[in-house]
Amino acid sequence: MRMSRVQLFLLLPWIAFFFSCTESNPLISSINPRIGLMGEILTILGEHFGDERDESYVTIAGISPTSSSYIEWTDTRILVRIPEFGDSGLVYVYRDNIKSNAALFSNRATMPQTIQGEHITIGPNISSVDPQSGAVGASVIIQGSGFGTSREGGGVFFAWDAESSSSTPAEVSGPESVEVAETEFGYELWTEREIRVRIPDGAISGNLSVHTPRGNARPVFFDITGKPGSTTYKDKRSYAISYSVDIQVHEASEPNSLYLWLPRPVSSASQRNVQSFSRTMEPFVENYRGASLFQMQNVQAGANTGITLSYLVEVYGVETDVRPQSIRLSGTGSSPVHAAYTVPTPLIPSDDPQIKEKSATLTGREQNPYIRAQRIYRYLLDEGGIQWDMLEGGALEALETKQADPYMTALLFCALARASGIPAIPVAGVLLDRSRQFSRHFWAEFWVEGFGWVPVDPVLGSGAAPDSFILRADRANYYFGNLDNQRIIFSRGFTTLSQMDPRGRVAIRNRDYALQNLWEEAVGGLESYSSLWSDVTINGVYFQ
Repeated sequence: MRMSRVQLFLLLPWIAFFFSCTESNPLISSINPRIGLMGEILTILGEHFGDERDESYVTIAGISPTSSSYIEWTDTRILVRIPEFGDSGLVYVYRDNIKSNAALFSNRATMPQTIQGEHITIGPNISSVDPQSGAVGASVIIQGSGFGTSREGGGVFFAWDAESSSSTPAEVSGPESVEVAETEFGYELWTEREIRVRIPDGAISGNLSVHTPRGNARPVFFDITGKPGSTTYKDKRSYAISYSVDIQVHEASEPNSLYLWLPRPVSSASQRNVQSFSRTMEPFVENYRGASLFQMQNVQAGANTGITLSYLVEVYGVETDVRPQSIRLSGTGSSPVHAAYTVPTPLIPSDDPQIKEKSATLTGREQNPYIRAQRIYRYLLDEGGIQWDMLEGGALEALETKQADPYMTALLFCALARASGIPAIPVAGVLLDRSRQFSRHFWAEFWVEGFGWVPVDPVLGSGAAPDSFILRADRANYYFGNLDNQRIIFSRGFTTLSQMDPRGRVAIRNRDYALQNLWEEAVGGLESYSSLWSDVTINGVYFQ
């Protein structure tokens, strides 16, 4: 029996209704916690969410979390980090533009609190942030009260996040943050009522807070905008490491002093939560420009003494995705990072005629700093004569002989980059191989305004490495813009330390796992001694 057009027309609404019913709407059965704080993990249980997120999303009080906030998405469970918002609100799940039922979430921070006791601690309070959004490297003014007359013991923190492993337990919660960085000259002013900072590398949209010895300010939302790409931190590893220096005194009379500057693992967007868990001597100065200063007073002839330090360090792999066409080219020379890291130094002779000529040849008329840096990197891979075994010399010798070890390669990259107007710094640390042995290693980073630091490792990119190190198949492309998690950083840039006594006799350690001008200083009647600095050793590796 054939159906007439009129009958078919009347049946169409019922057909559409039937198919709409066969695909069930997303349904929320519960959320946990129902009362929580910004940055915590919200667990949403239910059904018909979809096996993968794809274009689906969640809204919390009308705010949709960023893509990096989603930790897990299955058909029956969603784990998502709660974004910044001003009040409580409804939670919805959207799948293919189909809206779920609602669940009520309450923001604990906006709920009335009972004041107990007679004494109220006066801590920092943020009243305004200007502007309320900006790009990495931009200046921000924070006004309020209770900040303290100086920054000592305090800091400003922006939101930070890493890609979560599928094995991350659901109960893991709590916001992550990255501090304004000294490397980027991030602190410009700190008074009781006003702080001026620059947005640090690694910051994402989310909480901004001021931490002081008197407490932490209630976070406010800050939006990171204008970034010409993205940075992903992933594959966390935790390393337990130790290193030491042994001192044997030969000739000494009182009074005398021996000062030792032992480098600390760097805290940065990719190397975090550096914790000291063992040391055989308390430092004279805990942490000064990335080194802990130790003092030995009135040591006796024939004495054997030393210092051993142990740290736990979290290291993340870094992957950057830069859109060169989105990089802002105007006004890039006005930042303090550009001013500091484009100048020539004895180690980075970017004003040398040979360096300037080679840099100009490589970059030509190209104005984009990212593409310029990429050309320099490719030149080093193709013609730099990179090898792992140590050679003598620096950046100029590497350019002239076309032979370079990791130390020379890092300095040459920075010299060529700076000659081209690109802020660049050498990085020193240690590299872990498959036999769990550390080797000293050097690489570099260059700065893109509005984006942040971009890592480059021309040595591993060229295929030069310790025999027991497993190289990536895509090493040439990978090590421009990306970095593995098999290394620990001890210095970013060259650290200049001050002598304790202008009459002191200093010892310098070149090509070591940190780039710093002072390592030892003997003062007074300490006439003769010997020092033995150990390599960094690994005591344990822990995976996420």
